[in-house]
Amino acid sequence: MRIFLTILVVAIFVGCQGPEPRRPVEVKSGSFFKESIERTKKLLAEEEKTIQAIIAKDTANEYVSSPNGFWYYYESKNDTATYLPRTGDQILFSYNLMTLDNDTIYSASDIGPTSHVIDKQQLFPGLQNAVKLLKINEKVTFLFPSPMAFGYQGDNKAIGPKTPLKSSVELHTIIIANDSLN
Repeated sequence: MRIFLTILVVAIFVGCQGPEPRRPVEVKSGSFFKESIERTKKLLAEEEKTIQAIIAKDTANEYVSSPNGFWYYYESKNDTATYLPRTGDQILFSYNLMTLDNDTIYSASDIGPTSHVIDKQQLFPGLQNAVKLLKINEKVTFLFPSPMAFGYQGDNKAIGPKTPLKSSVELHTIIIANDSLN
C-alpha cells in the first residue's frame, strides 16, 4: 500500500507540471515567397520579350505602351469623340480573346456584347483598365501579359494558367453616370 501511495504521489507531482512548449519542426524563413516572386518576375520578363518581338514584327501598326503593363494599337479610332468612360459609367462593348499566336480562344460572338459599369464590376485586370482608354466607336487590340490577363489561375475553362492574351475590344455605347457630369 505504501508503494502504491508513493507511486501515486510521484505520478501526480510529475503530471502537474505544465506542458512544455514544443519547438517548431520547420522554421519558415519567407524563402517560398521570395522564390515565388522571382519566378513571377522571370515569367513576366519572358512574356514581355515575346510581346516585344510581336510588336517589332508588326510594322503595320503603331503600338502604345500602357502604364498598366500592357500594349495596344488602334484598329479604328474616333477623333471626333472626346469622352472617356469614368467610374460609374455603364458601357456596352464587344471583345474576343486570342493567344499571342492569333489562335481564337473566345470569339466576340461567343462572348456576346458585354455591359459593364466602370470600376463597379469585375473584369480581368487588363480589360478592366483597357476599356477606360476607349472612346465610343473605337476598336483597339490589346496585348496582355498573363498577370494582366487571368494570371496563375486561368479562367478554369479554355484559358490555361500563365497565358498571355491578345484581345480586340470595340466600345459601342457609354451611358454617362450623373456623377461623371460634374
